Amino acid sequence: MNLRSFVRAVPDFPKPGIMFRDITPLIASPDALRQVTVELAEPWRDAGITKVLAAEARGFIFGVPLAMELNAGFVPVRKPGKLPWQTRQFSYDLEYGSDALEIHTDAVQPGDRVLLVDDLLATGGTVEACRRLADGLGATIAGAACVIELTFLNARARLQPLKITSLLTYHTENPDE
Repeated sequence: MNLRSFVRAVPDFPKPGIMFRDITPLIASPDALRQVTVELAEPWRDAGITKVLAAEARGFIFGVPLAMELNAGFVPVRKPGKLPWQTRQFSYDLEYGSDALEIHTDAVQPGDRVLLVDDLLATGGTVEACRRLADGLGATIAGAACVIELTFLNARARLQPLKITSLLTYHTENPDE
């Protein structure tokens, strides 16, 4: 199955100059969603993952089924004020702005091997925030998995030496790529 055919290019969203890679057609297809889950899991099956950690909202879409596929727990990372228990916060820069994320203080513990998951790896800000939050709680970060990677934004350089796997890569903003 050609997963790339399920990703829609939307120019100038959420602001002019941004080529948004829309995954809604992909998650609307049970077969495509199932294939993404299996393919995301494959490089991590023998990595001893105990927790899959993902940021809201699109990271949740892939994080929960991936956690199930890897027989691991799922850890939600959310925007400030959305989690009901004691939290830690980390602020970071995005491709087109800034944000902050929070995690429950008891979500991961020393000894947990965490896989960070997101739909899209752009500048690496969200993955870096998730890494810092989990690392601050003593977890071991096994790596990161994403469905789409925008290689021209050089997130891998920012996230070194983190192991990163991605299913689809885009090397330019070109909507036909």
